[in-house]
Amino acid sequence: MKEYLLSILDVLKNLNTTEDGLTSGEANKRAQTHGKNKLIEGKKISIFKRFINQLLDPMIIILIVAAIVSGITAAYAGESFADVIIIMIVVIINAVLGVVQESKAEKAIDALKEIAAATSKVIRDNKQITIKSEDLVPGDIIILEAGDAVPADGRIIECASMKIEESALTGESVPVTKTKDEVEAHANGDVPLGDRKNMVYMGSSVVYGRGKAVITATGMDTEMGKIADALAKAEDNATPLQKKLTQLSKILSILVLGICAIIFAIDIFRVYPNVTGKAMLDTFMVAVSLAVAAIPEGLAAVVTIVLSIGVTNMSKRNAVIRKLTAVETLGCASVICSDKTGTLTQNKMTVVEHYGEDENLIAKGMALCSDAELDENNSAIGEPTECALVNFAYKLNLNKNDLKEEYPRIGEAPFDSLRKMMSTVHKTKKGKIIQFTKGAPDEVLKRCNKALLDSKEVDINEDILNNILTQNKNMADRALRVLCIAMRTWDNEPDNYDASNLEKDLCFVGLTGMIDPVRPEVKDAIVECRNAGIKPIMITGDHRDTAVAIATELGIIKNKDEAITGAELDEISDEELPNKIEHYAVYARVQPEHKVRIVKAWKDKDKITAMTGDGVNDAPSIKNADIGVGMGITGTDVTKNVADMVLADDNFATIVSAVGEGRRIYDNIRKSIQFLLASNLSEVLSIFIATLLGFTILKPVHLLWINLITDCFPALALGMEKAESDIMKRPPRDSNEGIFAGGMGANIALQGIMVTVITLLAYFIGHYMESGVWEIVNSADGMTMAFLTLSMAEIFHSFNMRSLDKSIFNIKGQNKYLLFAMLASLICTTAVIYVPFLSGAFGFEHISIMEYAVSILLAVLVIPIVEISKLIKRKAHK
Repeated sequence: MKEYLLSILDVLKNLNTTEDGLTSGEANKRAQTHGKNKLIEGKKISIFKRFINQLLDPMIIILIVAAIVSGITAAYAGESFADVIIIMIVVIINAVLGVVQESKAEKAIDALKEIAAATSKVIRDNKQITIKSEDLVPGDIIILEAGDAVPADGRIIECASMKIEESALTGESVPVTKTKDEVEAHANGDVPLGDRKNMVYMGSSVVYGRGKAVITATGMDTEMGKIADALAKAEDNATPLQKKLTQLSKILSILVLGICAIIFAIDIFRVYPNVTGKAMLDTFMVAVSLAVAAIPEGLAAVVTIVLSIGVTNMSKRNAVIRKLTAVETLGCASVICSDKTGTLTQNKMTVVEHYGEDENLIAKGMALCSDAELDENNSAIGEPTECALVNFAYKLNLNKNDLKEEYPRIGEAPFDSLRKMMSTVHKTKKGKIIQFTKGAPDEVLKRCNKALLDSKEVDINEDILNNILTQNKNMADRALRVLCIAMRTWDNEPDNYDASNLEKDLCFVGLTGMIDPVRPEVKDAIVECRNAGIKPIMITGDHRDTAVAIATELGIIKNKDEAITGAELDEISDEELPNKIEHYAVYARVQPEHKVRIVKAWKDKDKITAMTGDGVNDAPSIKNADIGVGMGITGTDVTKNVADMVLADDNFATIVSAVGEGRRIYDNIRKSIQFLLASNLSEVLSIFIATLLGFTILKPVHLLWINLITDCFPALALGMEKAESDIMKRPPRDSNEGIFAGGMGANIALQGIMVTVITLLAYFIGHYMESGVWEIVNSADGMTMAFLTLSMAEIFHSFNMRSLDKSIFNIKGQNKYLLFAMLASLICTTAVIYVPFLSGAFGFEHISIMEYAVSILLAVLVIPIVEISKLIKRKAHK
C-alpha cells in the first residue's frame, strides 16, 4: 500500500487504528499475525556442523590420521586397539568441549543483545509507554524525538521540524526535512523512496525535531527488510588479542610441523637401512607426540570463554559491553571524559529557587515549553530537567494536562544544543497567540529586548540586565542549574516556526534554579581513578560556576583555573591544544564539536580516552573516542548504537568499575596464556630431549590427556581469578604493549625449562627406583612417574599463576575453581595409573606408594622455585 499518497485519516482507517493508539489486546492479536518486528538474522550454525568444524582443525586431523595408522598397524599385528580408542575418545571429548565453549560464548553475547535491546515510545490504551522495538505491530502510534532510531516503517501523522537521516537506505547524507502532508505522485504513479517526505523508515534516525507516526510495516515487510539478506552477515567480533593468539597458534603449528618433519627424518636416518614398518610407525608417533605437545589447542577457546564470561559479569554490574574490543581497551584507559548531569549527579532535578515577579507565569511558561508530561498518577515522565519544571508547576496547582487544553501547542522550534533553547507557540481559546522560550540564561537574554516588571513589559536597560545576571550567578555559584523563561505575543500565527523567526524580540519573565545532587558513590570512584593513574574530566553544557562547584565537591579539580569554557576553548588552536589539554579537567558551556576536539587532543598525547554521551550530537565524539560510552537511561538510540559500552545506570562509578573489571580480565587472560604456553613448552622440550637421547618419555595419548585435563581446566579457572588487590593502584597499561611484555616471554621460557627438568628427573628417578641403575633406556616406571610429575607440576604451576609477581602465600582468598581443577586432576591422573583397564590402555605401571610420593614431591617443587624467582624479580624492581 502506498501510504505516502494517502491522507492521515485514510491511512489510519486502512490500518484500523486511531491517533490514541491500539489497545493492548489488539496489539497482541496483530503480533500473532505479523510476528516480531525483526529482520532475519544470519543462520546459526547447527550443533552437528560445529562438531564437524572442531574435527577439521589441522591438529585434530593429524591425531585422527595417527589413530587410523595406529589402528591399521594394530590390526595387522594382532595387537590391542587401546591407543586408537584413547586417541579417538580424547578427540571427541575435545570437540565436544569446543562446541560447548562456542555455545557458551554465543549465549553470553545473546544475553548482552537482550540487555541492550532497542526500545520505542508507543501509545497504547491511550497512554504513552515504552516497549521493545521488536514488539511493535502495524497500527501502533510511535513517538519520535531527536536521537531516536526509527524502529519500523511508518506514516507521519504529527511533525515538528523533524529531520531524518536516511543514508542507510537512500545513500543521501543530508538529513531529510519531514512533513505530515501527503505527497504527490510522479508521472509513473509512484514516488521514489528519498522523496517520500511523509514517511519514516526502519534503519534511519531522527536528527532534529520530533513527531508521531503510525506503523505501516514491520520486520521483513519494511523497506529495510527488502535488503535484509545483504545485512544478515555475521560480524567478526574477534578482538585484537584473539586475532594475535590465533595467529600465534598458526605460527606454532607451522613451526612444530617443521620440527616434527626434522625429527621424523632424523629417526629414519638413525635406523637406516633397517627401516621397517614398525620403525616408521614409532617414528611417526613420536612426531605426532611432539605436534600434540606443542600446540596449545585450547588457547583461543580459553581466551574467548574468559572474555565472554567477563563481559557477562560486567553486564550484571550495569556495564553492557557492545564490542569485545572494549574489554581490552578498558584496561588501558587513562582519561575518562564524563557528562555531568545524570552521570556524576543523580539526575533528580528539583526546582528550589526562582527569580521573577510572577511565579505562576514562570511555572506556566516552563511547563508549556517542555516535552515532559504528567501520567495518570501525576508523576512527570520525560527528560529529567523538564520533569522538574512540570513538577514545579504542579506544586503551584498548574497541572500540565490542564495547561495543554487551555494553551494548545500550534508550533515549535525544538531544543538544539547549538542554540541552547527551545520555543513553543500556543493559541488560547480566545484566539490569543503566545510564545514561550526557555533555555540557558546567557543565550535567551541575548534575544530579549524587554523584561516583565510590575506586570508590564519594559525595555531592558543595563541595570535590569545586571540585576538578572547577578541573580543568575548567585544561583549558579551554589551549583544550581539555571534556566531562563521568556515570552512573546503575536497578533497572528507566525508565518514559519524557524528558530530564527521565533527567537527574537523576547520579553524576559524569570529564572528557575534547580539542583541535581551528586551521586554519593562518585567521590570514591574519583579517588579510585586518581590511584589508578586515570584523569577524570567533567564536560557539561552548564554554566562555568555550576560546573566548578560540583567538580570541586567531587574532587575533580582543586581550583577554578582548571576549568575552561567552550568559548575559551575556541580561542586555542588545534596545534596548541595538545600542549594545554592536561591542565584542564572541567569544560563548561561546550558544544558537541568541542568534545571531538577534546578527544582528539588526548589521543594526540597517546592517551586512551573514554567519552560519555547521550544526545544525538554526541555520536561523533563517542565514535572518535577509544572507548565510547553511551547512556542506557537518557541516551538516544544513535549514541547507543555507536558506543562500545552502554551504562545501564548512567553512573560514572560504573565506568570506573568497568575499567577495574577490564584490567582483571586482561590480567587473567595473560595468566592463562603464560600458563598454557609454559606447559606446552615443557611438553615439547621433554619429548624433544627424550627423542634426541633415544628413549620414549611420553606417548601421544599421554600428552592428549595432559592437555585436556591439566591444561584446559586450570587455564579456565585462572580466568575466574579475582582481581588482585592493587589492580586499581597501577598506572594504565600501554595500549601498544605486546602480550609478552613485562618479561612474560622470558618467564614462559624459564618456567617451561623448569618443568622439563623436573619431568626428566622424574623419569630417571623412576627408572632407578625400578632397576637400581642410572641409565638412558625405555622404562615403564620412568614413563609413569614422568606422566604423574608433569601432570601435577602443571597443576601446581597454575597456582603460581594466580599472580605473575606476588607470592601466592600473600594472596587473600582462594580460587575455588582452581582447587576443584587440582582435585579433579589428581583423582583422574591417579585413576589412569592405578585402575587396571585404564593403566593397561595407557601403558602405565602400577608404581609403588614411594614412587607416587616422589613424583608428587618433585611436582610441588615448581612452587618454591617460582616463588624464589618472583622474590628476585621484586627485589630487582625496588
